[in-house]
Amino acid sequence: MRDLTGKTAFITGGASGLGLAMAHAFGGAGMNVMLADIEEAPLQAAVADLEARQVRVASVLCDVADRAAVAAAAEATVAAFGKVHVVCNNAGVGAGGPIDEVKPADWDWIVAVNLMGVVYGMEAFLPHVRAHGEGGCFVNTASMAGMISVPGMEPYTATKYAVVGMSEGWAGQLAPENINVAVLCPGFVKTRIDQSGRTRQAKYGGPAAPAETSSSPLVAGGIDPERVGRRVLEAVQNDERYIFTHPDMRGLVEARFGQIMAGFSAAAASPALDGLDYVTPDLSTRPV
Repeated sequence: MRDLTGKTAFITGGASGLGLAMAHAFGGAGMNVMLADIEEAPLQAAVADLEARQVRVASVLCDVADRAAVAAAAEATVAAFGKVHVVCNNAGVGAGGPIDEVKPADWDWIVAVNLMGVVYGMEAFLPHVRAHGEGGCFVNTASMAGMISVPGMEPYTATKYAVVGMSEGWAGQLAPENINVAVLCPGFVKTRIDQSGRTRQAKYGGPAAPAETSSSPLVAGGIDPERVGRRVLEAVQNDERYIFTHPDMRGLVEARFGQIMAGFSAAAASPALDGLDYVTPDLSTRPV
């Protein structure tokens, strides 16, 4: 999608952090921007910020864990701008800890936001992107935690691995329709992800007061989110599927896949599998 001028981007978690940085980048490229967020005051501040930059912007309050709210946000986007071309399913929260301290409500919360929020965004916006026939792009925010697993981050990692896997499958489904599905996998970025408990919905235990966590120094030492916003813009323009922002983390991914390949080598040499003549069908041509 080289020319984005006059096209429309929808961004969840758009009031701050990565979402607002994406809005700056897309707005700077001449796009209309619809911001969605669960926090009203920061959302209005973000709208004012974009208006000061001469960006054509609108906003909608949206809890991405609520399927109906995301569907309403999609309708509001089309009502405001007529069409939508780029959809950034970006809103996310963090949760983790020792295995015997993570509570069921923690799992429910992070799955509802990080995983189902992406599913609802795809469901709600795909018909609108298809409708205009001009192609489009979904950017689903995962994390480097969707590429490598760090002990103590299992709830977060589980949702981010899921976002990577879903995005890869959807990319294959939608490519024939000129709709790209990209997955954003940043490392540490200076956002408020370590304080995401401030927006925790009542059904998942309610808001938590801001507190220092073990990840707070790492988040505070992360890269500027504006760099990530610009990286997402160029990836959308170049039809990239994997959007990385921390090239120095490549070795960690290579090490993980090296261990995976070693597992296949062990299987190939396994006496238990000796003489196995089964051939897996070609999954690349499987009908959707």
